[in-house]
Amino acid sequence: MAGVREVVLTFSCQDAQGLVAAVASLFAQRGFNIRESSQFEDVTQRRFFMRTVFECPQGYELPAIRELFQPVGEKYGMDWAIYDVDCKPKVLIAVSQWGHCLNSLLNNWKNGSLPIDIVGVVSNHEVMRDLTEWYELPFHYLPVTPDTKAEQEAQIWSLIEEHEVECLVLARYMQILSDDLCRKLNGKAINIHHSFLPGFKGAKPYHQAYERGVKLIGATAHFVTADLDEGPIIEQSVERVSHVNLPEEMAEIGRDIEAVVLNRAVRWHAEHRVLLNGSKTVVFAR
Repeated sequence: MAGVREVVLTFSCQDAQGLVAAVASLFAQRGFNIRESSQFEDVTQRRFFMRTVFECPQGYELPAIRELFQPVGEKYGMDWAIYDVDCKPKVLIAVSQWGHCLNSLLNNWKNGSLPIDIVGVVSNHEVMRDLTEWYELPFHYLPVTPDTKAEQEAQIWSLIEEHEVECLVLARYMQILSDDLCRKLNGKAINIHHSFLPGFKGAKPYHQAYERGVKLIGATAHFVTADLDEGPIIEQSVERVSHVNLPEEMAEIGRDIEAVVLNRAVRWHAEHRVLLNGSKTVVFAR
């Protein structure tokens, strides 16, 4: 029996003396080897976060490793998870009419640099069908109006359940998800907002930025919540602009930033580097 090659352990809990030693000794005594480890304490909350990659001894299956860790998790009141490093999370991408983020995700997935398993693309427009099918992926055209929103979201949820999707990526999907769908996807949906949040929320952020005369524009990848553009932030980046740049030029500059930021966020989420910390995140990026 070959078993799993490597696992990722993530957890958060109230800080306690001997916490790291308890975790390390548990695995060391059974022949596991630490390949990578990161930790962080939120001193304002006295909450501890950790992500560790273990090389496994031959013969260990994932359920057995989880059962092994269960007593430690219970002892310290941990919010914990253990994943197989070689198991790529299933992802469904939603898009509307702008394809720059979608194309970047598909290209990086195709060349193997994005560790996800894309099961399809859903859209309320037909524009991205050719691009999606060029990558030999299913394209689900699901048009939506205010009157059909509940029905359309039910179709999206059906796809998520059918394909056991672990993350919905909104790659410039210009529809606001209902509160109900947001709750179902808590911590499992990532959006790219074409602005450096928390500034310039909602529609036309580049026009808002232009009116304020900003000198930096940016993009923000965040988890989706029922509060519009308020979810925990995963990644951000900026680019310098000046008074000569019109809103359309800012949008063009911003598209490159959006693609980069969204790819980073999806990669880190797929590698289990993003841990929720209330309204914020702890990101063990490298």
